[in-house]
Amino acid sequence: MTTRTPISICLATMLLLAACRSSGRVYHDTDMDFGSIRTVAVMPFSNLTREAAAADRVREVFSSALLATGGIYVLPPGEVARGIARAGVALPTSPSVEEVVKLGSVLKADAVVVGVVKEYGEVRSGTTASNVVSISAQLLETSTGKVVWSGQSTKGGVTLSDRLLGSGGEPVNRITEEAVDELLSQLFH
Repeated sequence: MTTRTPISICLATMLLLAACRSSGRVYHDTDMDFGSIRTVAVMPFSNLTREAAAADRVREVFSSALLATGGIYVLPPGEVARGIARAGVALPTSPSVEEVVKLGSVLKADAVVVGVVKEYGEVRSGTTASNVVSISAQLLETSTGKVVWSGQSTKGGVTLSDRLLGSGGEPVNRITEEAVDELLSQLFH
């Protein structure tokens, strides 16, 4: 066994840990004038987790954080729900291009946000547990129905310090806010 093997293992472990906490791919339509977006409808998020309320919680945090930027008006969830019903959107978590255009007309929204909660809550690695949140989102322009931005973020997970110190990680609410903040920084980049 050479001395390079332990170093290689350490480097691979560090890269793996960094990958678990980093963001993913980001897409920005270079032809889109993001300054023209003034009103946004945040659709119900898809939930791929075992936590029944995860999508609603993440949607609420996302909507609040987007509204807090001050540059965009986020339609209230009740108004979005009424618009979904009036526009006849069959599957609000993944509307078709035609439904996005119609919804934009009904709600007078410039864009629609759709999202997916991939992970939410506790994960275990051996005897160590910690919280993780993984979200992806897309911004669809309502005049054309096309995707003009997409991003993803994963925060939390079992870290080396969790394993060594048994800290249990951060609360899921704080991790959700961190993941949403990273998504918004990708959007406004």
